Amino acid sequence: MAGLSFICTSIRPAGRRCHAARPFQVPDTHFPSPLKKIQLEILGLSSSQSQSGSFALILGEKGGNRRLPIIIGMFEAQSIAIQIEKISPNRPLTHDLFKSFAEHVHVVILEVVISDLKEGVFYSRIVCSDGATTFDIDARPSDAIAIGLRFGVPIFTVETVLSEAGIILSDLDESESDADDEDEEDDEDTDSDSPRPSRTQPEPRDPSGQVSLDELTKMLAQALEKEDYEKAAKIRDELNKRNG
Repeated sequence: MAGLSFICTSIRPAGRRCHAARPFQVPDTHFPSPLKKIQLEILGLSSSQSQSGSFALILGEKGGNRRLPIIIGMFEAQSIAIQIEKISPNRPLTHDLFKSFAEHVHVVILEVVISDLKEGVFYSRIVCSDGATTFDIDARPSDAIAIGLRFGVPIFTVETVLSEAGIILSDLDESESDADDEDEEDDEDTDSDSPRPSRTQPEPRDPSGQVSLDELTKMLAQALEKEDYEKAAKIRDELNKRNG
């Protein structure tokens, strides 16, 4: 997806959430009282550095400098990545099935709202309408976002969630600067003639029958992060073959 910026960051195991900026009033029918909503945009998807087999979905405050990483599962990460890259699987995924069902019963999705954070767990609502009434469905943020992407609707959060779980962009810059300073100190302590370990990430390998589904999914995330869409397409095809 053109212009999509992929980033990796250190994620805390408890899981986090996201935010974006566009003031809006949530109807009283969805929440106990009107809340200011903040629009979010998807900034990146990468392997989680803290939880093996998980992925970090990075959401950003639209027009702002706050970021919210959400730890999601492998299946949800694949479903989101496929939709972002406009890849059509051979058979519909669960979120595609939800969209088809909703369309057949004449229900449309209006928006997705990450509405609450309790004890490290994020809660979200999918706001729907059948033309006569508006109602909302409880959902995990990863499922809600995967479905919202398929309907092309905005993603929101509320200030309370963003204030508690958001990361200010300047904080990330300072962390990266500290890491660079540590690297420079290590370089000074190292003999200039001795080989230094490479800090670059390994290139995704070509998919083959010997690679597990977990490995293929990680390779897909790496290829998308590097914006190597040709490689991503090959990995996608291999995943589609195995998922049948």
